[in-house]
Amino acid sequence: MIRSSAISRLLSGLRRAPHDYAAPTSIFPSLSVDKLAADMRLQEKGAQRGRMNEPASDSSTFDDVEHFIVERIENEKRLVHASYQDQIQTYAERQAGLDFEGRFHAIRQAAPEVVSEFRAEAAQGRDDLFRLRRQILDREQDRDRFRKVHRLQRSANVSGTAAKLLKIGVICVLSVFELVINGSFLAQGNEQGFLGGVLMALVFALLNIIASFLAGLLVIRQLNHKSILRKLSGFLGLALYLCFAVLLNLALAHYRDASALAGGGGDAATTAMRQLTSTPLLLHDLLSWVFFAIGVLFSLIAMLDGLTFYDPYPGYEAVERHCILAHENYTARKNDLIDELRDIRDEASEAMKEAARDLGLRRGEFDAIMQARVRLNAAFLDFQGQLARTAQALLSLYREANRHNRSVPAPIRFDTPYVMEQLPVFGETVNESARDDLRKSILQAQDLLTRQVDEINKEFDAAVAGYRQIDDMIADGHYGATQTAA
Repeated sequence: MIRSSAISRLLSGLRRAPHDYAAPTSIFPSLSVDKLAADMRLQEKGAQRGRMNEPASDSSTFDDVEHFIVERIENEKRLVHASYQDQIQTYAERQAGLDFEGRFHAIRQAAPEVVSEFRAEAAQGRDDLFRLRRQILDREQDRDRFRKVHRLQRSANVSGTAAKLLKIGVICVLSVFELVINGSFLAQGNEQGFLGGVLMALVFALLNIIASFLAGLLVIRQLNHKSILRKLSGFLGLALYLCFAVLLNLALAHYRDASALAGGGGDAATTAMRQLTSTPLLLHDLLSWVFFAIGVLFSLIAMLDGLTFYDPYPGYEAVERHCILAHENYTARKNDLIDELRDIRDEASEAMKEAARDLGLRRGEFDAIMQARVRLNAAFLDFQGQLARTAQALLSLYREANRHNRSVPAPIRFDTPYVMEQLPVFGETVNESARDDLRKSILQAQDLLTRQVDEINKEFDAAVAGYRQIDDMIADGHYGATQTAA
């Protein structure tokens, strides 16, 4: 995946410090002449040796006290020089840790690959959409062949989920009403009372409503079919249904009528069957006719509900639903692919912008290191000058005390100033030409990243346009004929 390849290489090395070192803040210490002189008792030693006329007037080298002073200063110089070298080494390691060449190489290699991998991702999406688009055309061919074979000129009536639930709700409501009405009527003549009437009503209600619904859904719909045999089966089914609905509800009405006349006694079922076969249209109670009419009405409603549950022409809605599902799958997949490409584009663009910002931060760190090196070199040179002045001051205190207490002339070398050997500083590791080259390389890398951000935005626009052009590449009117350019 693109997120784990080129982008990861661009992001590697970011969001962390480019080195493991904190910037050194130590300053080379300054030496106190008065404290050193007091610690070494220079005036006391100078006076003591002066009274002894030491060193001799013709001496040409330092005596023990002068050697001690110089050694003390040189030791301080060595200690500070070691600290100076440590700080120089720290700056060098920090500079090496910036690893400009490594970042340049990663950017030059990964940034173009991000665009290439984005194109590959877009191409895979186009292949996926092309396959789904072909499925749409196949489904549309099936639908049009179905229309042609069955000589249909209209579009299919496809009910949505809400409409289907509404029709099912109608069946449930009818069943409940039938149950309540049947139970209240049948309970009047049932030996078991209302409970017995409800149980009997439940059986007849389910038989009346469910059978009517299934008759409309499975059998009577065959009337719309072009096949003669299926039309005949539909007519036969309609006739049987009407007979069934009338006889069932008439039988229930006679049962209720017989139960009411018997007053709860006798065999109401036998009486009802005898009346149904001998005088089917003779009912003694007006409510029995109402009972019959309600049952037939509910049966007709259930039958019509089943008849319109799907498209009236058998099999037409299923073919059309396959087309709709293919379109929905295609549209959903196209939207998902566009969202995925947008996420990839945003992640890649942010990675490239972050890499460009990282180069700017590294450039600032590099300049800070070079400036710090210059300040460190200047501080070390200044410190050596201060050491030389401190050594000269200490020697002067000792020599003046020695000169004032002598009875013979002081050595001529007392008038010669002390010259301390200066330790060299480390020069800059990068000359001005190399700095210019580094600046140019950074600008080129940042420019490359900027161009790649623009390129990936263009690729995103092209990919989205390509997804939307797939409809034109596979023309609806020619079923699979593709444009030559495609």
